[in-house]
Amino acid sequence: MSIFGIPIETIYLYMLTVSSALILLYIFFGDMFEGIGEIFPIANPILILAFITFFSVSGYLLETMTTLSSLLIIIISALISLILDILLHVFVLVPLASAEQSLGYTESSLAGRIGKIIIAVPADGYGEVVIESKSGRISKPATTFNKQPIAEGTEVLVLEAREGVLYIEPYNNDLDQ
Repeated sequence: MSIFGIPIETIYLYMLTVSSALILLYIFFGDMFEGIGEIFPIANPILILAFITFFSVSGYLLETMTTLSSLLIIIISALISLILDILLHVFVLVPLASAEQSLGYTESSLAGRIGKIIIAVPADGYGEVVIESKSGRISKPATTFNKQPIAEGTEVLVLEAREGVLYIEPYNNDLDQ
C-alpha cells in the first residue's frame, strides 16, 4: 500500500524518526511543556509521543514481516499502541507522579533533630555534626549559640540552620529533669 505515492513502510519510518526526534527534544525541553499535562490530562506529551512511537514500530514490523493487508495492520498497530500506552501510563507514569519528590532535606527541616558531634566544636569556631535520617546520614558544619565548646561524641540538638551551618547545643536526654 502507498499513500500519495509513498510506500507505507516509509511513512512508518518517517513517523518513527519524527517521534524519536520529538522525544529527544522533550527530554531536553520538557519542563516548558509540563503544564500541558496538568491542564489536559489526556494530552500528556509523553503518552502521545509513546503512542506514535509504538504505532510506527509495530506498523513497520507487521508490514515487513507479515502478509496482512495494510488496513488490518493499521488497526492492529493502533490496538498494540493503545495497550502499551495504557500499560506505560498505569505502571510507570502514575507511580512516578505519586512518588515522593525527593529524599533530600531542607535546612529548616533540620531544626529540632538530634545529632552527634564527629569533629569537636571549639568555643569560637566550627565543628561537624552527623544526623541520621531515613535517607542516610547528613553531615554539616556546626557551631554553638552560647560559645561553649562541645566534645566529640556528644549528642546535640539542632536549634537552627542558617547558611549551611547548624546552631546546636548539647542534648540532655534525661527524663528526670
